[in-house]
Amino acid sequence: MRKDGRKNDEMRLIKLTKDYIKHPEGSVLIEFGDTKVICNASVTEGVPLFLKGRNKGWVTAEYSMLPRATETRSFRESQKGKLSGRTQEISRLIGRSLRSIIDMNILGERTILIDCDVIQADGGTRTASSAGGYLAMSLAVKWLMNHGHIENYPIKGYVCAVSAGVVGSSIVLDLNYEEDAQAGVDLNIVGTSDNKIIELQGTAEKSPFERKELLEMIDMGFKGISTIYEAQKNLLEGCC
Repeated sequence: MRKDGRKNDEMRLIKLTKDYIKHPEGSVLIEFGDTKVICNASVTEGVPLFLKGRNKGWVTAEYSMLPRATETRSFRESQKGKLSGRTQEISRLIGRSLRSIIDMNILGERTILIDCDVIQADGGTRTASSAGGYLAMSLAVKWLMNHGHIENYPIKGYVCAVSAGVVGSSIVLDLNYEEDAQAGVDLNIVGTSDNKIIELQGTAEKSPFERKELLEMIDMGFKGISTIYEAQKNLLEGCC
């Protein structure tokens, strides 16, 4: 049993709020326990230069964290004049993950830009952002269909993401900040609802770990992905 009362293979409480911001074509507030991320999807006509004239769309993402999302205030990256490597890496992870399950040919020459803004951080911000970004994109696609911009649904599956790690001698699911800070191994899993892997990010924070531990973390991760999928499915099937 963990400090917050969860079993090792138990997710934090997942809460999803649709249309959290009224202006974007798709908007969701996603909460994994005390981690809260606003995910907005904006649809614009046109695509990057490398796609012009190919009648294909594009999906990209930007990730950021409010200065007081954490226990102590962080500097706004705009004041530094550049994005941190971590921010760029997470933005690219979200974009890659979402592009993996959408048919760009159906989307046409338009771009969906996902903004993931962490308003409160307690571990798992990149995984919550990926899962919430998927929902915002899905809502934006439904908006496109409802307004007659596209005829067919281009999204081919669900994108879910969760963390797993080794804390002490135990493998645990969906690490909060305190657990993440103590973890000897940290793994982020982006997967689909039909048990396929989109991306794995795994690191030995203290010492190398066994391959069998990796497989155990992946199996536990997909248990969490199943829980996330059910929450996503309930939100999307209950709207539009």
